[in-house]
Amino acid sequence: MTKLNELAYVIRSKNAGPFEVTFDILFKDETLYQRVKDTGVINAKLFSRMYGVPEEDCNFVEFDYGWALKCTIVRPIPAGDVFDPDVYGCQQYVGLLEVDIPIEA
Repeated sequence: MTKLNELAYVIRSKNAGPFEVTFDILFKDETLYQRVKDTGVINAKLFSRMYGVPEEDCNFVEFDYGWALKCTIVRPIPAGDVFDPDVYGCQQYVGLLEVDIPIEA
């Protein structure tokens, strides 16, 4: 097993408007991207479980041309709300760093 942060070149999150957050997982080469993608670990169900949103509120995309896995989720609390802990959505990616991927680095 290898942690996702050891395999991905970039893992980030950011606002996609006041009601959504988008996550990007980018890889340096197509081979590594394909190996991670083929495990099926990174998917809408993972984002649903990690971020506590219904799976149907997770728009997951495998972007083969950019060697990227992307997911946009509906924010449980709108950006800027008094109870919003991360107005820019840029701290939401942290949980992805420790996701176990069943391949060797």
